[in-house]
Amino acid sequence: MTTKVKKTPLQALFEIAESQEGLFTAKQAETAGFSKTNHGYHVDVGNWIREHRGIFRLNQFPRSEYEQYVLWALWSCNRQEKIEGIYSHETALSFYELSDLNPAKLHMTVPKAFRRVAKTPKILVLHRGKLASTDYKTVRGFKVVKPLRAIQDLYMENTVQIEFLRQAFNEALRRGLITTSDIKDKKIPEKFRLTILEWALDRTA
Repeated sequence: MTTKVKKTPLQALFEIAESQEGLFTAKQAETAGFSKTNHGYHVDVGNWIREHRGIFRLNQFPRSEYEQYVLWALWSCNRQEKIEGIYSHETALSFYELSDLNPAKLHMTVPKAFRRVAKTPKILVLHRGKLASTDYKTVRGFKVVKPLRAIQDLYMENTVQIEFLRQAFNEALRRGLITTSDIKDKKIPEKFRLTILEWALDRTA
């Protein structure tokens, strides 16, 4: 009979942080077995680096290009430690490198009931709405909407020049990130569906 070896708090925390680019929340540290009263000690001795209120990074993890995405995704966690913010709009297009848009802020869609006591960090732009599980995917500890949904939201809200959206659509289609069946989906708003059907036809003309 094999005896199951119990993980130490550090081992448990390392596993959590490893899936989140080295980052973790105070509640995740407590779940791993660290006392709520010694978080400050681990920061003072250099084991943890405080990245934001209630969010830390294990010191041995190197910086990552995805770290910023994970940081603000963890900021959006509810009391059950479920990530509520999903990167969308201009940020999603930038993440997939589909257009020349280079947003200075991170755009994130959150539920309509999303609330925080503290002010929203200046780097974030929050959009309130409902996303189906088929509208986004999970990447390295955060969520980002799929290209077609990002283009749809920007098109319907009319917040960026249409040339950028057409550029993003063509590039996503070329790379297989948007398929012909996606374009014909009846759940897409008709106005947008007719537009992208026209764009698709223009590519083949």
